[in-house]
Amino acid sequence: MGQIRTYKINEVISFRKTTEAFGGLSNMAAGYSLNVNGILVPTAEHLYQACRFPNNPEIQEAIILEASPMNAKLVSRKNTELSRKDWNDVRVKIMKWCLKIKLSQNWEKFSKILLETEDKPIVEFTKKDKMWGATQEGDNYVGINALGRLLMGIREDYVKKNWLPYCIESAPINNFLLLSEPIDIVCNDAYMTEMQYSESEELELV
Repeated sequence: MGQIRTYKINEVISFRKTTEAFGGLSNMAAGYSLNVNGILVPTAEHLYQACRFPNNPEIQEAIILEASPMNAKLVSRKNTELSRKDWNDVRVKIMKWCLKIKLSQNWEKFSKILLETEDKPIVEFTKKDKMWGATQEGDNYVGINALGRLLMGIREDYVKKNWLPYCIESAPINNFLLLSEPIDIVCNDAYMTEMQYSESEELELV
């Protein structure tokens, strides 16, 4: 995903601030909490940053407990020397996994905003981050735009097919831990409720 892309500004859906029309696409957006291994995580940004430190549960906990995603990111930045050694190699896979969790557990809101982007390119407009987003150069946005491209992929794979992924498999990487516990399949509340209902029915039948 390392190729630089150029997008015409007037032909894309862009987002920068969470208060904008498409601000819900941002990892920083509030109102899209996540539940992984029974741990409530405020935003996708909190989860992504926590995944940087599988061998340091105390840092993960500090990140998750931060009230704002920006503060969570700052905690991460202060501890970059303790990042997993393969972080640059696995970070896109982890981001894709985080976005799938966000979609699965916030289907109604998140799928709606993704549908509203129609078939237009999605771009995270930034001042300097050409990896996850793109910067403005004249009438264009220029950058790798990894986050925008991942969002477009999820739009195609799930949202446009109206396919709610009830359960998300673990990211395909080694040493994938949250607060010292392995992260396996993560299912949303609807699936868990259905499973509990099925189990209670089975108990009544015994």
